[in-house]
Amino acid sequence: MAILNSVQSNIASKPGVIEAARGMSHFGEHALGWVAVAGVGAAIDKPRRRKWAGVAVGAVGAHVASIVIKRIVRRPRPDDPSIQVNVSTPSKLSFPSSHATSTTAAAVLIGKLTGLPLPAMLVPPMLLSRLVLGVHYPTDVLAGSALGAVSAAAVLKAEQKFGEK
Repeated sequence: MAILNSVQSNIASKPGVIEAARGMSHFGEHALGWVAVAGVGAAIDKPRRRKWAGVAVGAVGAHVASIVIKRIVRRPRPDDPSIQVNVSTPSKLSFPSSHATSTTAAAVLIGKLTGLPLPAMLVPPMLLSRLVLGVHYPTDVLAGSALGAVSAAAVLKAEQKFGEK
């Protein structure tokens, strides 16, 4: 709880932070924002359409994996009077963070596709946003990010195996 309390007292209290975190939460819900980004990429970048489809598959696959693990682990979300919950959630299960999972998978795959340092730019803010919103423990977001990285690696390996360059 100490890390959550520290994040909420030192970061969440700043103007605009909770609103930005809520926006990120809505974008990442069920990996739909990442599917939309992949769809736009596929529409604009027709020569790499299959790679953009891989981004959508990676983000959704990572999300599904996180849901399966959540249902096995069944760790409840933070529930302490000192933690302010700043967004609604589709379930009461916490481990791993699905937002961290799908964001990491998408960021790794889009970063590989575009050459941009997206994991470093997108993953830390999403992980922090889940703590700002009071809906995850630090271990939830770290495990989710690790799962997302593994999911992205699986997509990249499949692309290599099936001839995508």
